[in-house]
Amino acid sequence: MRSIQAARRDNWRSRSVMVLAALALVLAACSGTRTNDYPTSDAAPPGFFPGEVVTQQGNESAGLYLPIFLIAAFIFFLVEGLVLYVTLRFRRKPTDTSLPAQVHGHNRLELVWTAIPAIVVLLIFVGSFVVLTRVEATSDDPAVTVDATAFQWQWKFEYPDTPISLTGAGKDGPEMVVPINETVRINLHATDVIHAFYVPAFFYKKDAVPGRTNSFEVVIEKAGTYGGQCAEFCGLAHADMYFSVRAVERAEYDAWREAAIADALATPEPPPPPPSGEPPPAPGDAVRVHTTQEAPLAFSVDTIPAKAGTRLTVEYLNDSDLPHNIAFFAGPDPSAPRIAATEVEAGPGNEQSVEFEVPAAAGDYYFHCDVHPVQMVGTFEVTE
Repeated sequence: MRSIQAARRDNWRSRSVMVLAALALVLAACSGTRTNDYPTSDAAPPGFFPGEVVTQQGNESAGLYLPIFLIAAFIFFLVEGLVLYVTLRFRRKPTDTSLPAQVHGHNRLELVWTAIPAIVVLLIFVGSFVVLTRVEATSDDPAVTVDATAFQWQWKFEYPDTPISLTGAGKDGPEMVVPINETVRINLHATDVIHAFYVPAFFYKKDAVPGRTNSFEVVIEKAGTYGGQCAEFCGLAHADMYFSVRAVERAEYDAWREAAIADALATPEPPPPPPSGEPPPAPGDAVRVHTTQEAPLAFSVDTIPAKAGTRLTVEYLNDSDLPHNIAFFAGPDPSAPRIAATEVEAGPGNEQSVEFEVPAAAGDYYFHCDVHPVQMVGTFEVTE
C-alpha cells in the first residue's frame, strides 16, 4: 500500500513540474521583447494587453479589453481556486473507509451560479454591442476615401476621382497617406482569394472578399507611420504582403495629394540618346508574351531570346483576371538591377509593351512578374 501511495505522489510531482514548465514557456513567449524585422509590421512586442492604439474606433474596442480581461481572470482564479480547494480539502485519506454523505442538488446554490454568469454575460453583450455599433458606424460624407484592392500578394491603394494608384511588393509595400483627425473611409476589394486588412495600431481587422466590397471608417488621432499586413493566409507569399499607413496633418496631406496627382499625370521621360559619335543600337525583333484565362499564373514562354546590344520590344498581353506585369533584370535573379518592366495591370485584354536596350554581355538573365515572382519566372537569354 505504501509503495502505491509513493508512486502516486511521484506521479503528482512529475505532473506538477510539467505544468509549471509549460506555464513558464508560455509566459516567456508572451513577455519577449523581439520585434518583427519587417518595417511595415507591428513594432510592438507581444503581450497580454493592446499596444498603442491610434484611432478613435480602436480606442473604443480597446476600452473593453481591460474590464473583460479582469472579469475573465476573476472567474478563472475563482473556479480554479475552488477546484483546488475541494480537491485538497476533501481528498480521500488513508483512514477513510466509507463514502461521505451523498447530497443531491441545492436549489438556491444552483440558482445563484446560474444567475450570476447570466448577468455577467448580459453586461458583456450590452457593452460589446454598444462599442460595435460605434466602431462600424459610417458617415455620409467622409473626408477621404481610399479603395484598397488585395491580390496575391500585394496591395493597391487608389484614391477615387484622382489618377493616384499605389502598388508595392515585399517588406516595403505600398504606403497609404491620409489626414489625421478626419474621417477616412477604406473600401476593401479582393481579386482572387480572401485577404484581410490589418493594422495593429488601429486595433481593427477586416476581410477583403472577392466579389464583395467591405467598407469601414477610421479617425486617426496621432500622426505617424503605422505598419499593416494581410492577416488571412492567402498562399505562398502571404508572409510578404505588407503595407503602411502614413497619417499626417491636413496641409501636408493636401501637398502630398497634389504631388501624387502630378506624378501620375506626368509624361515619362524618353530614354537618353547614345553618346556622341556612337551609332544607336541596332533594332531588334518584337517578342510577344501573354497570360491566358486558362493558365492565369504563367507566361506563355519560359525563355525569351535576344541579341546582345540590340533594342528589344516586348509586347505583353494579360488575358487573365489577375494583375500581372513582366519585368527584366540585369542578372540571374531579381536582386540584380532592373532593366525594364511594364505596369502592373489586371486583364482580360490588357496589352502593354516595353522597349529597352539588351545588355551588351551575352548570358542568361532573368524576368518575372512582380506580383507573382514565385510562379511566373523565366530566362532572358542574350546571345552574341
